[in-house]
Amino acid sequence: MENIIKDIDIIREEEDKSCDVAITAEESTGGTKKLYIESYGCQMNFSDSEIVASIMKDNGFDTTSDFRTADVIFLNTCSIREKAEQTVRKRLSQFNQVKSEKPELTIGVLGCMAERLKEKLLEEEKLVDLVVGPDAYRDLPNLVGQAEEGSKGVNTFLSREETYADISPVRLNSNGVSAFISIMRGCDNMCSFCVVPFTRGRERSRDPHSIVNEARELFQRGYKEVTLLGQNVDSYKWSAEENNKARLNKKETVLSEVIHFSDLLEMVARIDPRLRVRFSTSHPKDITDEVLLTMKRYDNICKYIHLPVQSGNSRILALMNRTYDREWYLDRVRKIREILGEDCGISSDMIAGFCSETESEHQDTLSMMDLVQYDFSYMFYYSERPGTLAAKKLADDVPLETKKRRLQEIIEKQNQLSLMRNQRDIGTVQEILIEGQSKRSAEQLKGRNSANKVVIVAAGGLQIGDYVQVRITDCSSATLFGEVTD
Repeated sequence: MENIIKDIDIIREEEDKSCDVAITAEESTGGTKKLYIESYGCQMNFSDSEIVASIMKDNGFDTTSDFRTADVIFLNTCSIREKAEQTVRKRLSQFNQVKSEKPELTIGVLGCMAERLKEKLLEEEKLVDLVVGPDAYRDLPNLVGQAEEGSKGVNTFLSREETYADISPVRLNSNGVSAFISIMRGCDNMCSFCVVPFTRGRERSRDPHSIVNEARELFQRGYKEVTLLGQNVDSYKWSAEENNKARLNKKETVLSEVIHFSDLLEMVARIDPRLRVRFSTSHPKDITDEVLLTMKRYDNICKYIHLPVQSGNSRILALMNRTYDREWYLDRVRKIREILGEDCGISSDMIAGFCSETESEHQDTLSMMDLVQYDFSYMFYYSERPGTLAAKKLADDVPLETKKRRLQEIIEKQNQLSLMRNQRDIGTVQEILIEGQSKRSAEQLKGRNSANKVVIVAAGGLQIGDYVQVRITDCSSATLFGEVTD
């Protein structure tokens, strides 16, 4: 079931990754009904949509790229940023225009927004027929059946056990080269700005053997790269007796075996040296020397770490409840450089204008960027999310214009740093994995190097999925350009 997902090119306002969107494409395998899924937000949401597609396929649904032909429409939603919620509401209005002419159409909201706004969406605004949280996707066929009979369906129960480890996801990647593997669900970090702990529940890790099996099967099917996904992959911890991290931590000394993230990373890397391994996202408080040493030991573990700092000021980090300060973060960066070298890619998330942030504290973020020299970043200004600790306890008191101006300074700083980091690569020879055609020209292909940078090369006789050695000849702040050397 290849080529099911189609990526939509959209303008990403202020590098807002919560506005990434993907839709299902046309497929016909003899299913009796058509399913359309539109997914927003992070890679975890896109991974969840693969699980949903698999569950619905087993219940007679093919996929479609045209919501007007669908029997069931799902929006897999994100609550991280206000803009994502606004986009979803606009889409729901459009879908309901179709429903007015096609009453049998079933519309459902999945994911984080479903968990947070179930009453409004179902009862007050009457925009949807069913609302399903991220731990209840197994119940979707039953809930769709209820909706088709005229009953509203809702299941937003947050599980302490569900990992979907036994479900083989329908691969929604278009390139057949890279795939995402969800290794854990939920989050135990209570960052004051974040809704994820409330919408995705407590942290639990998936059986490592099922993860390795999934990665091995992907490699056997021709995939060349897997990305291990989790809200906080470095806190992955599993045992056969207990997969809930909070309970596991209390029992660890009496358990027969405990698998940590460094162990899992090695298990996946050992499948085959030709299988590239990536992971995201890392929390600065949890990334260990063992993880870094494992990365160094295996050439096929990509030398790239997404390490969100959010702010460069210790007082603001404390208000955010990030559980580390400026020096702790810088120490982790120093250790990354010591073990993995200066060429290891590091990226970050930045929030401008968090509650009570002063001008000098904003300058601390800019100086942090100079010290770390991020290869790229996802940058936002703070928008209060209902239900978070910050919304309950802190005043959103930085004026919007100040937030926007600070964000622009962060973006300009990152553009300078990205260009500088890319210029270091000019003249070097790097291995890249060809992932697809360049958007600018059919005569060019794009791939990524170990540090997660996009590299453009002439198509020549290359094929998607090829590993090639490339000499970097030029760059922009966002892209490397090279010539194939072999």
